[in-house]
Amino acid sequence: MKPAADKRLGNYALLLALLVTVVASFRFLGIDLGALIGGDSLSQMGRYAGNFFSPDFSVPHLRAIGHGALETLAMSAIGTLLAALFGLLLALPAAGRFGWLALSGSRFLLNALRAIPELVWAALVVLAAGLGPNAGTLALALHTTGVLGRLFAEALENTPDEPAEAIRLSGGGHVAAFCYGTLPAIWPQLIAYSLYRWENNIRMASVLGFVGAGGLGQMLYVSLSLFQQAQAATVILAMLILVLGVDAFSGWARQRWVSA
Repeated sequence: MKPAADKRLGNYALLLALLVTVVASFRFLGIDLGALIGGDSLSQMGRYAGNFFSPDFSVPHLRAIGHGALETLAMSAIGTLLAALFGLLLALPAAGRFGWLALSGSRFLLNALRAIPELVWAALVVLAAGLGPNAGTLALALHTTGVLGRLFAEALENTPDEPAEAIRLSGGGHVAAFCYGTLPAIWPQLIAYSLYRWENNIRMASVLGFVGAGGLGQMLYVSLSLFQQAQAATVILAMLILVLGVDAFSGWARQRWVSA
């Protein structure tokens, strides 16, 4: 019974520590939950939220949203494509194909690329390349290169060497051995990883506009900054439709291509 009692006492101590941490966090941050329901706060929040239930479906606004949606889609597609190409190039040395020095350098580069979030990359690229979709595309490509490169490297490490070695022993070069011996075995994984990251990049491309990287995110930021809730609601609906459409297409493509 003593071990059970000690375990129960430890659980109580952990729960008490969590409660103390939460209370201390509220006091340290100065958060006053009473202000949310005090005075006319609830009515103000209700009026603000109510304005979102009357989206602006005017033709000029819908035309602008269509352009922004295409811009967001193009940013995510090009960014993912560039990331897949550069990620595969970096995955080869990261998988130990060119010695330990290339392995260490490429893994350090991949870790650095994916350690910096897309929003930070976008803020840095906007300062260097200016506002617009170019900055968003480069930001997505840089971060996604680190993610896909690491995933591709792990796929290469887990691929059997026998098919490629057989091609080399029969007189084929290293490029032929990779293209015909290694690549067919990992191709479904590469496609699946790339499509999944494309889904994520669609969502992130919609957010990068908040730092001036173009697309629907920039339209949403402008609408919210001007307190145009009706226009912002339409942009949010467009984001939702775009994300759902890309998710459906990506799932269909994975089932059709990867499972084949």
